[in-house]
Amino acid sequence: MKRNMVHATLWLLVVVLGSSCATNPGAGYEADWESLAAHEQAPDWFADAKLGIYFHWGIYSVPAFDGEWYPYHMYRDGKVKEHHAKTFGDPATFNYHDFVPMFKAEAFDAEEWAQLFEDAGARFAGPCAQHHDGFAMWDSSVNPWNAADRGPKRDITGLLEKSIKARGMKFITTFHHARVGQRYADKPEEWGGYNSHFAYHPDFATSSTNPVLRKLYGNMPEAEFNQYWFDQLKEVIDQYSPDIIWFDSWLKMIPQEYRKQFAAYYLNEAQKKNQEVVIAYKQVDMPSSIGVLDIEQGGKKDLSESIWLTDVTLGTKSWCYVEGQQYKPAELVVRNMIDVWSKNGVVLLNISPRADGVIPQEQHYILLKIGAWMKKHGEAVYGTRAFDVYGFGHAKVEAGQHGGQSATVQYTEKDGRFLRSKDGRFLYLFMLGKPAVGSEIEIRDLARHTYCPEGGIKRITVLGTQVEVPFHWAKRNFWLAVPDAELDEIATVFKMELN
Repeated sequence: MKRNMVHATLWLLVVVLGSSCATNPGAGYEADWESLAAHEQAPDWFADAKLGIYFHWGIYSVPAFDGEWYPYHMYRDGKVKEHHAKTFGDPATFNYHDFVPMFKAEAFDAEEWAQLFEDAGARFAGPCAQHHDGFAMWDSSVNPWNAADRGPKRDITGLLEKSIKARGMKFITTFHHARVGQRYADKPEEWGGYNSHFAYHPDFATSSTNPVLRKLYGNMPEAEFNQYWFDQLKEVIDQYSPDIIWFDSWLKMIPQEYRKQFAAYYLNEAQKKNQEVVIAYKQVDMPSSIGVLDIEQGGKKDLSESIWLTDVTLGTKSWCYVEGQQYKPAELVVRNMIDVWSKNGVVLLNISPRADGVIPQEQHYILLKIGAWMKKHGEAVYGTRAFDVYGFGHAKVEAGQHGGQSATVQYTEKDGRFLRSKDGRFLYLFMLGKPAVGSEIEIRDLARHTYCPEGGIKRITVLGTQVEVPFHWAKRNFWLAVPDAELDEIATVFKMELN
């Protein structure tokens, strides 16, 4: 009897301890959503950072036509296929892999790039590690199509990791490769199907069973591809210890068991290295308790309780470099970033290097202009948090292509946004332009009966100066008068010292 009670007690103890290991981060993470949810999906450093930079740069940069979806379109009827045939030859004879030796990246300088990212005000940065095209931008023993063995013949990711981390920035790697797998090989009626990046067809190398070529074009059974997907992630985690792993759409096409396996491996490795890491995802490809939601080329329309992310690009024609690329002005980028921050968001800004590794001067100029504004107003940006309301104004807001609102809203000096210091001592008002000296700004949300800080406002200055800003409360609103001071053309910031 006693022996049975002892066995029962021991069994219960094992069950309890086993259960706690599944939810206690100190005991490691299990490959199930409940255990994985125990980690902090948006650590403080990420909320503090506000701005990161990455780049679409790879084999698709060689043709520099239409965009990073060139390999998708070159095997399907349309303008890209016509351009390809005219410029390089029929895709049956000049395939996507024939661009690889042309991607030399001879001018690439990791130190120069990392310094530019830092000067632009980024607090994290890194490469698009693998796009939909199946080419790995790191030194890989899993994927034979990689930057260390082919093309540049340098470990692009490794060089950037060292240069970026040396400057105190966090390191991000982005992955778009869930889409590479051929999912229609046995369905001729769907050989051009949307959910496989490369169009399967016997006339093209995309259907090759060559043991090397098939890994670029994803022509393998689905179970084999899913393992291949995971093995490449594991390799990047092991070799480069990224602080953020970001996923593009189509991640949901990878079975849950592999997504769980990835998350558990990444979080357990981070725990061993004493890292606080971030998993970023789109749509509903991961549970919200596991990672940070990313909204492409847009933002939330209202204040969010949780930290979120948006990826936006500097170019207006594509995400990668193309001939004749045009760019958003720094003013537009900064004002839309402020809107994101005010709603509890973080910005991941994309740039577009040329195939030779040169970041065009137009992009340099815009990034440095953004950086100059960030340096001048850093106190009101880095380490701040959203206020009780995000702001006010009447700018016309259009819907974003991927949800939320557009990333190109034309804000003016009539639109205001708030951020607060973490210690609660200061409230920062960003006017998204340069208000006229002598004008008055009405802020109904700061009326005493609405969202005015309980202790009231002690003093207001123009950030970076000692110029006092007159203010007063009326019955139903709050007013401040714009002083004769050095105001900023991109966005003027008023610093409110709270009682």
